[in-house]
Amino acid sequence: MALPIRFQEHLQLQNVGINVPAIGFATLTMESDKFICVREKVAETAQVVIIDLADAANPIRRPITADSAIMNPASKVIALKAGKSLQIFNIEMKSRMKAHNMTDEVTFWKWVNVNTVALVTETSVYHWSMEGDSQPVKMFDRHSNLAGCQIISYRTDAALKWLLLIGIAAQQNRVAGNMQLYSVERKVSQPLEGHTAAFAQFLVPGNTEASTLFTFAVRTPTGGKLHVIEVGTPTAPNQPFQKKAVDVYFPPEAQADFPVAMQVSTKYDVVYLITKFGYIHLYDLESATCIFMNRISGETIFVTAVHEATSGIIGVNRKGQVLSVSVDENNIVPYITNTLQNPDLALRIATRNDLAGAEDLFVKKFNLLFSQGQFAEAARVAAKTPKGILRTPETIQRFQMVPPQPGQTSPLLQYFGILLETSQLNKYEALQLCTPVLAQGKKQLIEKWLKEDKLECSEELGELVKQFDPTLALSVFLRAGIPGKVIQCFAETGQFQKIVLYAKKVSYTPDYIFLLRNVMRINPEQGTEFAKMLIQDEEPLADLNQIVDVFMEMNMVQQCTAFLLDALKNNRPTEGHLQTRLLEMNLMTAPQVADAILGNQMFTHYDKAHIAQLCEKAGLLQRALEHYTDIYDIKRAVVHTHMLNPEWLVNYFGSMSVENSLDCLKAMLQANIRQNLQVVVKIASKYHEQLKVTALIDLFESFKSYEGLFYFLGSIVNFSQDQEVHFKYIQAACKTGQIKEVERICRESNCYDAERVKNFLKEAKLTDQLPLIIVCDRFDLAHDLVLHLYRNNLQKYIEIYVQKVNPSRLPVVVGALLDVDCSDDIVKNLVLSVKGAFSTDELVAEVEKRNRLKLLLPLLESRAHDSVQEKATHNALAKIYIDSNNNPERFLRENQFYDSRIVGRYCEKRDPHLACVAYERGQCDQELIKVCNENSLFKMEARYLVRRRDSELWATVLDTNNTYRRQLIDQVVQTALSETQDPEDVSVTVRAFMSADLPNELIELLEKIVLDETSIFRDHRNLQNLLILTAVNADKSRVMEYINRLDNYDAPDIAKIAIGSELYEEAFAIFKKFDVNTSAIEVLINHIRNLDRAYEFAERCNNPAVWSLLAKAQLGARMVKEAIDSYIKADDPSSYTEVIQVANESGNFEDLVRYLQMARKKTRETFIETELVFAFAKTHRLADLEEFISGPNHAQILQVGERCYQEGMYEAAKLLFNNISNFGRLASTLVHLGEFQAAVDSARKANSTRTWKEVCCACVAAQEFRLAQVCGLHIVVHADELEELINFYQNKGYFFELIALLEAGLGLERAHMGMFTELAILYSKYKPTKMKEHLELFWSRVNIPKVLRAAEQAHLWSELVFLYDKYEEYDNAVITMMNHPTEAWKESMFKDVVTKVANIELYYKALQFYLDHKPLLVNDLLVILTPRMDHTRAVSFFQRCGHLHLVKPYLKAVQNINNKAVNEALNQVLIEEEDYDNLRKSIDAYDNFDTIGLAQQLEKHELLEFRRISAYLYKNNNRWAQSVDLCKKDKLYRDAMQFACESRNTEITEGLIAWFLEIGKKDCFAACLYTCYDLLRPDVIMELAWRHNIMDFAMPFLIQVTKEYLTKVDKLHQTSAEKPEEHHDQPQAPIITNLPLMITAGPGMGVPPPMVPSVPGMGMMPPGMGVPQAGIPFMAQQPFFPQY
Repeated sequence: MALPIRFQEHLQLQNVGINVPAIGFATLTMESDKFICVREKVAETAQVVIIDLADAANPIRRPITADSAIMNPASKVIALKAGKSLQIFNIEMKSRMKAHNMTDEVTFWKWVNVNTVALVTETSVYHWSMEGDSQPVKMFDRHSNLAGCQIISYRTDAALKWLLLIGIAAQQNRVAGNMQLYSVERKVSQPLEGHTAAFAQFLVPGNTEASTLFTFAVRTPTGGKLHVIEVGTPTAPNQPFQKKAVDVYFPPEAQADFPVAMQVSTKYDVVYLITKFGYIHLYDLESATCIFMNRISGETIFVTAVHEATSGIIGVNRKGQVLSVSVDENNIVPYITNTLQNPDLALRIATRNDLAGAEDLFVKKFNLLFSQGQFAEAARVAAKTPKGILRTPETIQRFQMVPPQPGQTSPLLQYFGILLETSQLNKYEALQLCTPVLAQGKKQLIEKWLKEDKLECSEELGELVKQFDPTLALSVFLRAGIPGKVIQCFAETGQFQKIVLYAKKVSYTPDYIFLLRNVMRINPEQGTEFAKMLIQDEEPLADLNQIVDVFMEMNMVQQCTAFLLDALKNNRPTEGHLQTRLLEMNLMTAPQVADAILGNQMFTHYDKAHIAQLCEKAGLLQRALEHYTDIYDIKRAVVHTHMLNPEWLVNYFGSMSVENSLDCLKAMLQANIRQNLQVVVKIASKYHEQLKVTALIDLFESFKSYEGLFYFLGSIVNFSQDQEVHFKYIQAACKTGQIKEVERICRESNCYDAERVKNFLKEAKLTDQLPLIIVCDRFDLAHDLVLHLYRNNLQKYIEIYVQKVNPSRLPVVVGALLDVDCSDDIVKNLVLSVKGAFSTDELVAEVEKRNRLKLLLPLLESRAHDSVQEKATHNALAKIYIDSNNNPERFLRENQFYDSRIVGRYCEKRDPHLACVAYERGQCDQELIKVCNENSLFKMEARYLVRRRDSELWATVLDTNNTYRRQLIDQVVQTALSETQDPEDVSVTVRAFMSADLPNELIELLEKIVLDETSIFRDHRNLQNLLILTAVNADKSRVMEYINRLDNYDAPDIAKIAIGSELYEEAFAIFKKFDVNTSAIEVLINHIRNLDRAYEFAERCNNPAVWSLLAKAQLGARMVKEAIDSYIKADDPSSYTEVIQVANESGNFEDLVRYLQMARKKTRETFIETELVFAFAKTHRLADLEEFISGPNHAQILQVGERCYQEGMYEAAKLLFNNISNFGRLASTLVHLGEFQAAVDSARKANSTRTWKEVCCACVAAQEFRLAQVCGLHIVVHADELEELINFYQNKGYFFELIALLEAGLGLERAHMGMFTELAILYSKYKPTKMKEHLELFWSRVNIPKVLRAAEQAHLWSELVFLYDKYEEYDNAVITMMNHPTEAWKESMFKDVVTKVANIELYYKALQFYLDHKPLLVNDLLVILTPRMDHTRAVSFFQRCGHLHLVKPYLKAVQNINNKAVNEALNQVLIEEEDYDNLRKSIDAYDNFDTIGLAQQLEKHELLEFRRISAYLYKNNNRWAQSVDLCKKDKLYRDAMQFACESRNTEITEGLIAWFLEIGKKDCFAACLYTCYDLLRPDVIMELAWRHNIMDFAMPFLIQVTKEYLTKVDKLHQTSAEKPEEHHDQPQAPIITNLPLMITAGPGMGVPPPMVPSVPGMGMMPPGMGVPQAGIPFMAQQPFFPQY
């Protein structure tokens, strides 16, 4: 049987990058089935991961640090909590929506809906709405029952009127659940015990409004319960919901399980309950019946939500699986029916949720009620059937066949009434009901039912209604969704405006053109509006051409224009022909309208050439030009500029090609140059970039229009960078006399060719030379300008140029005048006359180039006299003084304004000494050095370097690449330093020599400074230090001499440097000279490494510090005794750690004792005393040791004892452990000494597991089993130590001693499961006979899985079955008993266990086992297996085995379930046993089998009764002919007549009558006439009777028929006579009456006529009197009703 649930795994969180530690209640939240939110750390970075389950492969990761994060149930909005700070963000908009700081810590929070967050603190519960700027609102205070609980959930009902807080806490070795239910309206709380809960809305049958139900589950020490109750008071007229409480089953292996989550399916009204161990429970909400229970997860599902897509539950377990469970619509009802055997629940669920699977139940129930005459109940069943399986024409026909009872509503009307109350009538039902209603003029009822949506509308119903009311029919067609009929009704009712709207709505396309023509004929205005409606969309609903044709057919140009303007507003290329047609019709009838249309530029796809010609004809010349494309047409029209708007014309040229534009401009100038020049200039100015300036210039020049050229170029020259434009503009300006404009453009423009313009201006011979001056000045053509002006006697313009235009050009002008041999006076006067700013450098350079520098002396001296500090002036003066030898050295030393480099460079070839003076004044180091080197001025260079004090400069000259270095050093040593008295000069020089790595030269220098008796630096400390250090580095042989000769140096530092340079003797001499003894002996010890000299030096000094250093060195050399003697002489215990370590390593404990005794007098260190105790032990001075530890001391006795123990000095260890009462270690020591009894006593005092183990193992090894058992009893009570002890015993081979130990331990108060388990395992190995007894006594205290493995390995099958049974592994128990029946099988146990197995497959293996070993007991087994067995499979199993007869009792026992396989198997057994009576009973009682197959099988049976059953089966399957033929063959006349009567088939009945006559059975002929009266035709019977001469037998039948017909004729005559009067007087009856409607009164629905009385003497018994058993009286069975 398929399961009633769908189980699906949607996602594995680990597959999308979520780490397992992040999958838990504290870090993962799921507020709905849309999002999962996880907080995790990735590489020490806190992240929030948002998984959209619709796109799970692309999780969103954000670096967010928060304590908690929950996603909104519906949108990408996240709420974050960090401490007491709460924030809500919109992820998609990347904005913060709300924020709030709580005063209390929020311990739990949850979205209760899409707009509200619930906040739970330690004391209260708040609701925080996302709307506006609202703050959290306090809802209620927490109840005391939740104190100390972990809040795990918060639930509300849909209206937020009921609030529930849920928490759990550990109590008495279980997890207890506590809840607080709060009513918002009444503001009261109620504490409850529960683990999980949910609210649901449920419509109780019979109520009008849904009730709010509260369902919760709890696990108490006594068991689990599920409660379903209604909260609040039900509103009238609602009836209260009857509360339910059912047990929640928890399997034995899940004793610690409890509910953790609950969701209610709003679609199916099913409660989903999930437990901690991963079990899912499904309960019906209405009845609280358990539908299904199974385990879906091996891990705890810690968070759940409603799965909206399936109305199920979705959750996440600790492995990261996202799982969902939902109801399987296809299987739940069959599962409840077949597996749960609960048809009532199946019917309720199928009815409530419209589910399939219970069709047979509904059909049976309907047939039962119908057969019992409970037509109203049967109608309700039919109305509620899922999928409408009973709402068929056949059902209506069955109700029509039932005659109404007098004074009661007919069953058919009851059926329709119930359908109208509960649901909507389907297509066939609506037709059947509406036909008579409309015939009676009750269309208001139809309208009412349509408004209430009680009828399923169809085309047939609409056509029916249309005959009576087209508007109402329109409503029917609209609801039925039949567009063609709806539009037809709209058109017939004149509602044209609704046609388009409806057609769009339903996506239907009618023939709009046909509809439009009809509207136009009726109402043109309405037709225009309808046409506009056809084009409202982007795509027209009809062909625009056809629509225009309709307008033009009516000669409606104006309306057509308005329509086309609206239709063509999108300017589509495909509508070009329509645009042409629109313009054409208006140009021909209303040109002004066409002009307006063209002016609006609405259209671009019409035939422009054709429209252009029409515009020209209509006088619209501008529009014609807009559309002309032929250049000849354009030139013809464009020359008439007076008829065109100039601005438009200018813009028009922007649309033409370059070639065409130039042609048109040329044509315009040719036609009338004065009239068109202004427009041509405008056009040329605007489009000069496209038309090319050169072409336009050529155009104007071709017509010699310099005026036009000037104005054209004037409009573009300020924006153009074309040289030609600027030059032509200058030319045009000159030719038109615009000199000011020429001057302006020459001054401001940078784009003309200066040389070309200069030449043009020279040739132009303008009266004003200012433009030429401007050009030459700007473009550095002053030399040419001066030459031009000087040669043309225009000297005044030269003065104007340098005085007023540009004085800075004076140097160039002077140079040019000198080049033309202008007199010196003129030049001097010109120079002196210029008062503006000019460059003296350039002036000097120009004059100097021409060797006329003295020409400027007056100017320069005057400027110097005026205190001008310009360097160029003073440079020129210096050069003049040097050349004239006018005391130049004095000028060079005193003047501060000349440039030293320039002047020095000028002097280098003339006088190097003056160059050095100039360079020294300007500190031009490199230049000075170069001059000195080239001219061997080393003395001057040396003096300069010493005075300069520049380290970098010294490095340069002292570089090895300097070939003059030696000469320079000689002059420095001999002259420069001897002359200086400044220490800084000496210091810098010495540092320079040091930096240059010139040690020998430095020594030479320093000896001259320091050792010279006359030197003022003789006693200088730093120089003495430097001299010694230099010698250390350069000449070590001089060091000792300097040490002895010099006294004012830093001895310690020098000595250290000497040591670093391995001059140890020199260092020792320094220390010795200055009485630094400790440093001196360190040199002897560490560097000279001569301990003998060191000892002699220490003896001579006799200094404790020296002795200490010597002792340390001796100790490092492993001279332990000598070191200890030295330490004692120094009285120094400071290095006791090193001394102890070395003495221990060398074993000099005797000397160590002396040292430690000395050290103990100086300091009472714990380490010293500890080592002294150990030294006593090592020297076997136990008496001194005992005396020492007995007195006051700080020794670590335990540490020493451990060391003695490790080194095997057990006697000393014994003294030490005993002294500190360390009985554990004392016991270990005594074990090594062989004192086992004392060791046990010490272990008892120590009471340590480790000690007991050690002593126990030692006793076992010594075979002291009594003492070992004493120790072992203290070990086995510790479960962690038990395994090790057992392994030790087993490895030694002492199995029985181990068993005795465990047996002795079972009586201990602290005996635990491990002891019982291990003893059982030992019994299985070494004493299997005692295992069963042990298990029967202590099975509850053993670890059954472990013992199971041992028993299986030992092949103890009986014990194995016993353990499987106790451990509830019933499957394995059954398998073991079947595999080892001799040892393990017991009937009572097997029958008890087999019913509890989980694997149903074992049932069939058990059956096979019984068939093989205990065949006579198989029925007993089947009895207990019946409730869970698949009977179809069981029957198949026995059929294959050939043992159906063996299990006949079982087949009879289970036949009541009406299973097909069971029925057929039992029927086959009965056939084989020839038990036809029981076979007939089986067939009548249970109909679920292959009736036709059985009938065919029995048809050929040798026994008559079986063939009779075959005929009976054929009859039950409506195979009347086969049934009757079979009866004929076996001469079963009575059965044949009965079956023929029941067939209601006239042909079969008449055939039977004829057959009776053929075989001569006249009495059967008469009996058949009586039995089948209503099926026989009188003419046929009369013919047969006459032909066979048996009229007497047929006469009663004929008399009865004659009487019946006469009665009917009389009644019809009477009815026709009364009909006019009734028609006149009878009021109109209501539509719903007790009588059936005409349409519904089918066969069997009319009022039956009265019974025909019997006629005495006719030989015919009245109906009901003496009815033969062969049939039923024809009058009672089927009355005759008239057909309409």
